[in-house]
Amino acid sequence: MEFDLSPKLANKIYGGNGGSYSAWSPSELAMLRQGNIGASKLALNKNGLALPHYSDSAKVAYVLQGSGTAGIVLPEAEEKVIAIKKGDAIALPFGVVTWWFNKDDTELVVLFLGDTSKGHKSGEFTNFYLTGSNGIFTGFSSEFVSRAWDLEEEKVKVLVGSQTNNGIVQVKEGFSMPEPKKEHRDGMALNCEEAPLDVDIKNGGRVVVLNTKNLPLVGEVGLGADLVRLDGSAMCSPGFSCDSAYQVTYIVRGSGRVQVVGVDGRRVLETTLKAGNLFIVPRFFVVSKIANPEGMEWFSIISTPNPIFTHLAGRTSVWKALSPQVLEASFNVAPEDEKHFRSKRTSSEIFFAPSN
Repeated sequence: MEFDLSPKLANKIYGGNGGSYSAWSPSELAMLRQGNIGASKLALNKNGLALPHYSDSAKVAYVLQGSGTAGIVLPEAEEKVIAIKKGDAIALPFGVVTWWFNKDDTELVVLFLGDTSKGHKSGEFTNFYLTGSNGIFTGFSSEFVSRAWDLEEEKVKVLVGSQTNNGIVQVKEGFSMPEPKKEHRDGMALNCEEAPLDVDIKNGGRVVVLNTKNLPLVGEVGLGADLVRLDGSAMCSPGFSCDSAYQVTYIVRGSGRVQVVGVDGRRVLETTLKAGNLFIVPRFFVVSKIANPEGMEWFSIISTPNPIFTHLAGRTSVWKALSPQVLEASFNVAPEDEKHFRSKRTSSEIFFAPSN
């Protein structure tokens, strides 16, 4: 089976003065369809508002840049208005209505990664807007809407027809948007740049894992996620997801090299990763990365809420668990070669600092 795992950039779908919406296409990145995964980015300029909408897919949102406000309405619940900033991760289950707003000069950029297995199109998100030129209620007759909202048809025509833009708009300077409430943020968002580290290797790298313990809503989304920061010239140990999960990785900053090895020991990807790239590692394939001197940072989702990884190097690798005799026979080497191999990499677990 042939796999094209080449990293890709997002394509702009629509936009205007308020900002833009971009997405990765399964026609260019076939692994999106293969893994039933969607990926998109929302970029909002100052006073940009992403109109209220819901999606056909459960997602994890990650704030790549800037700060702003998000409105989140869970099914049959009150609206939560939360302040968001760079590093925030938000789990968005099915049926959630959201809006996003940026009041600052700095562009607000939000990444969305999610599961499209129940969506209309495999590998793509389909968003349903409540207002705007493509809003849901533009498709109903004024009679149906007036009866549903208990309003005169003339009032309905004003409400439904006044917003001629679609998806993203720019509100007037000074327009009063809802203020975020601190208590609304609890349980809704986790800042991955400020959260306690799950892994911290000196001169190697750091990891924050998003799971059902620190953000329970990911259990409803059915996805796990992590933020990984690899120091300059350090290496991320070869490893694979041992629970049949896909890894979807977005390069947040920096650059580096990646290799992926699949069935029959074939190297299926060897390339340089750069900020803005998205790539997907198939189930059980082994991936390893080496950062360039400036380091590399990435945000990943894994298609299970509590992922488990097996590493093939380091103190916790499978090699340390296997019997010496098994290694000698498997590698077909002398005992001294096996001992030398086993004695290496006894301190690091996931990240290896550059060799001196």
